[in-house]
Formats: sequence, C-alpha cells, structure tokens
Amino acid sequence: MRLRHIEVFHAIMQVGTISGAAQVLHISQPAVTKVLQHCELQLGMPLFERVRGKLYPTPEAHRLFAETEKLHRDLQGIRRLAASFKTRALETIRLVCTPTIAGSVLPPAMSRWRRAFPATRCELATHHTSEIVNMLRLGEADLALSLQDPRHPGIVAEPLAQGVMTVIAPAGTWSAEELVTPLSPAGLRGELVGYADTDPLGELLLAACEAQDVQPVFRTVVQTYQIARSLVEAGGCMAVVDPFTAASAQPGGVQRRPLAPAIPIHLYLLTAGHAPLSHGARQLADAIGTAALACLDTPP
Repeated sequence: MRLRHIEVFHAIMQVGTISGAAQVLHISQPAVTKVLQHCELQLGMPLFERVRGKLYPTPEAHRLFAETEKLHRDLQGIRRLAASFKTRALETIRLVCTPTIAGSVLPPAMSRWRRAFPATRCELATHHTSEIVNMLRLGEADLALSLQDPRHPGIVAEPLAQGVMTVIAPAGTWSAEELVTPLSPAGLRGELVGYADTDPLGELLLAACEAQDVQPVFRTVVQTYQIARSLVEAGGCMAVVDPFTAASAQPGGVQRRPLAPAIPIHLYLLTAGHAPLSHGARQLADAIGTAALACLDTPP
C-alpha cells in the first residue's frame, strides 16, 4: 500500500462514505473512488462491501485500520511540525509524569517556565513509571518525572530533588512540641491509609514498620498519594506520603512530620539516552527542579 492509499482508506473508515472522505481530504469523490479501487487492486481483495450505495468494511479492513492508526497519528505529527516551520512556531515539548508530581510539583513549575516560553506548545500526560519508560524508549515523550529510578539501560535518570517520606494527619493531631520531632512507625496510630502491594512507597513503609515490629492495619487502600492526602484532609486518618504530596496539602488543614528513621525519596528527571533535551525542555526540567526544592522548603 502506498501512503496515499492509507490516507484515503483511513478517511473512508473514519467517516464511512466516499463523499465524506472526499470532504475530509479536500479532493473530489471520483479521486477517492479511483485511489480506493487502485488500493484494492494491489491488495488483491476488496476492503469494503458495496450494498445499496453504502460501504461496509470487511474483516480485513478492520484489521488494516488498527495497524494504520499509529501511522496516521505520526502523519498528523509531521504535518504539525511542518506547519510550525511555516509559521516559525516554537517546538512541542512532550512531558509525562506520575500522578503525584502532576498534582504537586508540576503546576508551579509550569507557571514559572511559561513566563519564559509563552508560545511553546507543551503536551502533558500522567502514567505510572513502567509506562513512562516505554513512552521514552518509543519516542512518544521527550522527558518524564518519577519518584523511581527505573534502572533501565536505555533511560537516563537525573535526580532533581530529595526529601524524606512524611507522615500527614489532620490538624490538631499533634502538639507543637511533637511537630518538631520525627515520628517512628510505632506512632502511626488509628486508621492508616495503605497502598497497593506493588507500590514502591508502600513497600518502603511496610519495611520500616517491620523493622520496628509494627504491624499496621490498612482498612483503606488507594492507588495514588493524592487520594491518600485528600482522605487525610477530610479528617479521621493518617497517611505516609512522599514529601512533595505532603507539602501540597491544604495549609492549616494538615500536619506533617518526617518518618523516622528517615527514608529518602528522590524526584528523577527521566530521558531517553539517545535523545538529548532541547533548550526549552532543559529549561522546563530546571524549573521543575526549582519548584521541587521550593516545595521541600515549605514550612510544616
């Protein structure tokens, strides 16, 4: 199949008619029909059944459509890039991060960076670290943020900031004297929010508790640290979260104390080893690092 065949086929599959495909592609209906017929001739099979003037995709057409979807998205990206050259627009930066960072460090970092790059397009997405690694390797993201170093040979992990795991509780849980001292696992009383068995922070928390012969009971288990923070803000429970999530809690509504002994938590900038960052992307990473450090300096 030629590229023009794929474009016409994809348009027909999307809109369902020859006339609709012609409008989408800005060409005549006879031109669409001619390209489709040539495509089917090369394939040696029909892609659509013609019934009373309507087109019905064959099973082979559905399979082909699934395979051409990624190519179609790539073509759209190429068109956008070409258009940016024509209008002299700036680059597009694709940033992906874990939900924790998206809700804590990223908003102030984006605000700071945007003042220097007001016209640069930035696409933001959230995924878990395993998915982030695949996106970087496949070139679907330019840079990423995670609290984990994936230790992958094709990924470069650059630490931007370091804090410690932090216990958060509703306001009034601890006295002023208690707030100035770290809290041991033995002090995790009452209901404690838990995490999935595969969560790295949850594993660190369990290991710290087991080291002091503490057996916490988790009646509520969540998937993200933001949900844990929201539950604490609503009152009635405690949670152990990363320092960035802890610092982003509602002022005056949540108290926080570092867990003792201290368990370091790093914020990593992840990039593909074969793809150096552009100037704009590097400046965005620097803004994120600055925002992360400011977040850690926020007083309890």
